[in-house]
Amino acid sequence: MRGPPRKRLGLGRSAHVDTFARDNLPPADEWPDLPLDRKQFRYPEYLNAAVELTDRMVDKGFGDRVALIGNGRQRTYKELTDWSNRLAHALVENYGVKPGNRVLIRSGNNPALVAAWLAVTKAGAVAVNTMPMLRAGELAKIVDKAEIGLALCDSRVADELLLCAKDSRFLKQVVPFDGTSNHDAELDRVALQKPVKFNAVRTGRDDVALLGFTSGTTGEPKATAHFHRDLLIIADGYAKEVLGVTPDDIFVGSPPMAFTFGLGGLAIFPLRFGAVAALLENASPANMIQIIETYKATICFTAPTAYRAMLTAMDQGANLSSLRLAVSAGETLPAPVFEEWTRKTGKPILDAIGSTELLHIFISNRVGDARAGATGRPVKGYEARIVDDDMRPVAPGVVGRLAVRGPTGCRYLADVRQKNYVRDGWNLTGDSFSRGKDGRFRFAARSDDMIISAGYNIAGPEVEAALLSHPDVAECAVIGAPDAERGQIVQAHVVLKAGVPGDDECAKDLQDHVKATIAPYKYPRSIKFVAALPKTQTGKIQRFRLRQPAQGNP
Repeated sequence: MRGPPRKRLGLGRSAHVDTFARDNLPPADEWPDLPLDRKQFRYPEYLNAAVELTDRMVDKGFGDRVALIGNGRQRTYKELTDWSNRLAHALVENYGVKPGNRVLIRSGNNPALVAAWLAVTKAGAVAVNTMPMLRAGELAKIVDKAEIGLALCDSRVADELLLCAKDSRFLKQVVPFDGTSNHDAELDRVALQKPVKFNAVRTGRDDVALLGFTSGTTGEPKATAHFHRDLLIIADGYAKEVLGVTPDDIFVGSPPMAFTFGLGGLAIFPLRFGAVAALLENASPANMIQIIETYKATICFTAPTAYRAMLTAMDQGANLSSLRLAVSAGETLPAPVFEEWTRKTGKPILDAIGSTELLHIFISNRVGDARAGATGRPVKGYEARIVDDDMRPVAPGVVGRLAVRGPTGCRYLADVRQKNYVRDGWNLTGDSFSRGKDGRFRFAARSDDMIISAGYNIAGPEVEAALLSHPDVAECAVIGAPDAERGQIVQAHVVLKAGVPGDDECAKDLQDHVKATIAPYKYPRSIKFVAALPKTQTGKIQRFRLRQPAQGNP
């Protein structure tokens, strides 16, 4: 039963002349409640988040301090400010960017990506950050959903984006930038002629600044709209309260900045507090260890898989003593990893949960209040409860649906799935949790069929579609199978066409086909050839029956 009608928080003034993003926000009665009464979340009516993270930091005296480390160079706050201002000039003057336009950015984690994102934001446009692994077909869905006309791309990973643009009715310009330190691509050459001062667009605090894309279980992307104020809220809330960031901190981590988890942890948080971000395009555990040892990094963001590898490296002499905090998210932190990390390092490792829909972390353990097997308590400003299917709170210890509300929340862009994520003002994250009598929240499982492998969300039906495009596949079903290293792996149950042998060669061929069709990390690491798939009388595949044997035999 629905609760009483709720009043939508009135939106402030907008600087967008292209009103697409605001026009496609959910209707009033589908918004989550957004309590913004805390003092630190009261921002001026006009607010440009990129200015606050760069120009304002220079004004505060941080100009000569290092902001970014990456690709063999260090960039100060003054250098980053000037760089992003030049790029913003180029976007407006040479590429016709207008406030409210959506601009796609495709790159690995490097300083050039950060500068491009800041420039797009200063120009009053809406940034759409994407992973360099995405294929043309996946990019096309994003471009069509957000009606993107301009894309900025690291020249080293431009091929798939150019292929996407070739047949796109929206994407008309793909402008390359140099993701290395050479500044030798079209956007860089144009920007080098520009002034270092830029009058950033006076965006409203409620103007959309970022579209965070996430895949549902159908594989059809959803875009969550986040405002300029939201980008600062996650820093002034979680990063300040839980991490206690200071200008002396050096951040390192593995999540792509195309994910809001990575954008927060490796750009917004350090820049908001005058700290340093050390960026890695290949953030393998070995590379992260090298950065930690070389630059004495203090805060690490990665998934439990990487922390396991780092613990093994410690046995071989790796020195992680500079770290004061390890943040684990993307998948639940196993208790043995928590205990081994705490024992070996003597430093806290904080499990946490966030989502693209709420922008970043909303439940976390705290320094001095972390427990193995527990995700923690809500970040200040957020509330969480466990409810049943009718939104009624359940008793302590009972597993139910996690419902959250706070200063950030889900606003899907023109998407009927908004009604599924937000009910009665609460965000339903799709996770099953319990809440103990001690007030700590504990993860039980995902509530849907999303596969979470090494921190990546993978939609099974999308992998199935890729497999079914192979001429040898008659039917298939994809599930998540337990895996000690990755949490889960993608496991495909495949019915081959008559006469096709189900051998190792065939399995490799199917894996290579999936890697070439969609982002390679989504490929099935396990393939089981079966004579038939279990189905209901109406022909629906019974994936739960496939999961039962997988629980004991991944």
